[in-house]
This record gives sequence, C-alpha cells and structure tokens, in this order.
Amino acid sequence: MDVMHHRKKWGVLLANLGTPQAPTPKAVKQFLSQFLHDKRVVDLSRWLWCPILHGIILPSRSPKVAKLYQSIWMDQGSPLMVYSKRQQEKLQQQLSLPVELGMTYGQPSLESGVQALCEQGVTAIIILPLYPQYSATTTAAVFDGLAQVMKQQVVIPELMFIQEYHDHPLYIRALADKVRESWARNGRGDKLVCSYHGIPKRYADNGDIYPAQCTQTTRLLAQELGLTDNQIMMTYQSQFGKEEWLQPYTDQTMAHLPKQGVKRLDIICPAFSVDCLETLEEIAGENQRIFLEAGGEAFHYVPCLNDSDAHIAMMAELVNACRR
Repeated sequence: MDVMHHRKKWGVLLANLGTPQAPTPKAVKQFLSQFLHDKRVVDLSRWLWCPILHGIILPSRSPKVAKLYQSIWMDQGSPLMVYSKRQQEKLQQQLSLPVELGMTYGQPSLESGVQALCEQGVTAIIILPLYPQYSATTTAAVFDGLAQVMKQQVVIPELMFIQEYHDHPLYIRALADKVRESWARNGRGDKLVCSYHGIPKRYADNGDIYPAQCTQTTRLLAQELGLTDNQIMMTYQSQFGKEEWLQPYTDQTMAHLPKQGVKRLDIICPAFSVDCLETLEEIAGENQRIFLEAGGEAFHYVPCLNDSDAHIAMMAELVNACRR
C-alpha cells in the first residue's frame, strides 16, 4: 500500500471570541444574544436568565454597545476581525500550511473554518484558541463549539487542541517587547498595570484555573522586564452584572492610583490576542479618562500583540510543537 496515502495533511484553525458584523444595534444584538446564551459564559438557569436577557439586557445594551463599536470601528471593519485576518495571513505564509479563522460567536464560524480546511484536503487540524490563559468561559467554549461541529462530520479529522500558552517564553518575550517599545516612545511610567478580562469570582471558586494563570503571566512578565512588585500590578476589567467578579477591578484601580502617587501609568492587556472593544474603548478610552480625571498625568496604553512578527513567531512555534 502507498505510504504517502497515510501522510497527514496539517491545517490550523485560529479561534477567537468573535465580533458583530457591523457597529449597528441590530448586529450587536444578534452577536450579544449568541454570546450571552452560552452556558459557559452565563451559567444561570435558562428560565431565570432568558427573560432577563431578552427583556432587559439585549434591548438596553445593544444600542449603547453599538455606539462604543462605532468609536473604534476601522475602515476595513471591526478591529478584532481586521487583526485576526492579518494574523491568519501572516501565519499561513510563515508555516506554508492552510490556516483558517473560526469565531466562537458570529462569523466566520468555527464550522466554516473547519469546512474550509477540510475542503483543502486537511486531515489533521491544530486548534489554537487565542486565549493565552485558559478559562472555561473562553477556551472551553471553543472546545464545545468544535464538538458541535464534529457531530455533523462524517469523517472527523484528527484534532490537536492547544489549551493555553500563558507562560510560553516567546509569549512573555513578545509582551515584554511591546512594553519596551512603549517605554522607548513615551518614557517609562511609575507603574505597569496588567489588566485581564474578568470572570465571576464564583467560577474561580468552582475550579477555573484562569486567575492562577493570569498571576503567573504577570510574574513572568515582571521577571522579563526586571520590575519589582511595587512597579507592576494586575487587575481585572469588563465585569458585568451585580455578582462579584475577580478583583481588583481595573476601573476602581484607575481612580485610586493617582491618590497613591502614581501619576504616570503604563497599561497592557495580556489576555487579549488582538485589540478589540475591551482594549481600545474600555481601556484606552474609558479607563484613561478615569485615571486622568482622578489626577493622573500620563496614561500610555500598550497595544496587544496583534499581528506583530514576535506574536506570529510564537504561534508558529506552538503549531510546530504539535507536529513534532
């Protein structure tokens, strides 16, 4: 029998959260509905949650969130999608393998990403969720989505799932390089804040390893940059609803730091692979205002890794490690 017949044809699926198709209330409502229906994201019982979601949250939040998206929308579309496509193209060039995008919510879907790879003859797919720190709310939601996709497949491709890369040396180095670039351009602030996307504290109490991995990323970044405990701290952003989330909260920290003598601030969002609403509007916009109004003098947001060469090299290394 021909040995070549049994050779794997590799492909890569880059997975991220997703984004509305347009900065309009209708598109935002459609996106938020899919996102907030996921039990990994909101684990409340459906009979309690669905009336709140459809009766209060979606009608009131969609127009507000659409306005926020309008403030950051790029000529080519949503920043998350623009940077994700650039990542896909650059990684494909670097690896000389088929690379597709799949979003947990919205388009292009995980299903369309898998389908596009299979149409190119791929028999083994490496799934790279672009969440450096594992959480059931993000990474596991990708796995759930893929499980649904595979239920429809007659022939299931071999799957390799990269769970996280929160302490990968190339990831830490890429983050540190971004901070150094900011320091070279703007001067060095009194403190570096690492702001991570929050999750309800209850999720962590129930075993989610996300906060432990955020802590480890921050520790390794401090080590790489030669920062003392006084010069770096971590916070959590984007809390939603009345339940307690992981603390300290980023917005409250921004209001307090100037009173503690921190007048010049650098802030980075290590949990985000690409710049998006939560980094560009919430951090570089809203939290900058909070800090400056509280008496801060300089606020420098350090951009996400996006499609930087160092980030693409790290992704290529993660993929190649799976193929060895």
